[in-house]
Amino acid sequence: MDTPLTDAKRVVIKIGSALLVEQASGAIRRDWLAALAEDVALLRRSGVQVLIVSSGSIAAGRRNLGLTGRHLKLEEKQAAAATGQITLAHAYQEALGALGFTTAQILLTPSDTGERRRHLNARATILQSLGLDAIPVNNENDTVGTQETRYVDNDRLAARVATMVSADTLVLLSDIDGLYNADPRKDPNARHIPAVDRLSPEILAMAGDVALTAEMGGLSTGGMLTKLEAAKIALAGGCRMLIVKGTGMRPLQAVLDGNRHTVFHAAVKPQAARKKWIAGQLNASGSVTIDAGAEAALRNGKSLLPAGITRVEGRFDRGDPVRILGPAGARIGTGLTSYSAADAVKIAGRQSREIAGILGFEGRVALIHRDDLALDAAEQQTGAEAAPFTASSAVS
Repeated sequence: MDTPLTDAKRVVIKIGSALLVEQASGAIRRDWLAALAEDVALLRRSGVQVLIVSSGSIAAGRRNLGLTGRHLKLEEKQAAAATGQITLAHAYQEALGALGFTTAQILLTPSDTGERRRHLNARATILQSLGLDAIPVNNENDTVGTQETRYVDNDRLAARVATMVSADTLVLLSDIDGLYNADPRKDPNARHIPAVDRLSPEILAMAGDVALTAEMGGLSTGGMLTKLEAAKIALAGGCRMLIVKGTGMRPLQAVLDGNRHTVFHAAVKPQAARKKWIAGQLNASGSVTIDAGAEAALRNGKSLLPAGITRVEGRFDRGDPVRILGPAGARIGTGLTSYSAADAVKIAGRQSREIAGILGFEGRVALIHRDDLALDAAEQQTGAEAAPFTASSAVS
């Protein structure tokens, strides 16, 4: 049976605290997590890259510190997260390791997905982990985040991670099997919505009231409202989103078996959305002029290597947008640079293997990676979709 997971290539799975942690004891639901690991293995065997965004550090850590039975102060939540992250990381390592997978823990703050330079660094770290066959387990860095510097909920964090890494599918595991036109806990006639093609005002109104946002006894901070907010982010980045009931064992297998869920369809592909975002970086800080060989390589979907650069102008830092000019000086695209202007001048026209000797540090092989490049005319790109990520493509 064809499902939204059947043709997925890179999937982000979001797991909430209420699914992962027993409310009464604060213990990790290890049997449920082991079953989910089987789902991950199923996807991996099909050639799908998998990332996890997991809540649960505060829920898992608060009882270790005797913080029970009341609302926690910010500093108490941070202390609970500090101990809970260890418990959480070990649980994922154990569940995924039992099936032969390596787990990578990545803790994020809003700056890591919102600020361009940090965004690029976090993206590179996650993609390199995937390229080396690890499964990144992402969470908000609750140990240092203040109320002003937090994502608020992990539904939106998951959506930002999904768009950051150009995932094609985001799965939000919930205690409900999708979107309804009314709260099914209150209205027995509530109608399930199997698919959403556009986030119309009518769809957004289906988020319901506050009662629907307090999932499973209060452990989760999300709800249907935050899931629709996550859908806005995901769909804008070319990533479709699924709301799937996760309370039972093997929730992804259930989707593949045809169990009910809601899918939000994206109008564009992830790479097309990313290139549109890059092309929209109008305040380019400088430019690089390239030779004819480099231009031909770019039009064939390759990265821009230092050897093809003949001139560097302007002031820019790593991660800044720069104009790419052809041999005749005409602009042919925009890219996010891996080097500052000062370093780009030093390595222009040189082979990538010379970078370390010139700069004194091991930099990236490409000045502008193909995933961080947008040519001005879409029809000039012979490869509209970037090649699947591999370990070597992180630096080529």
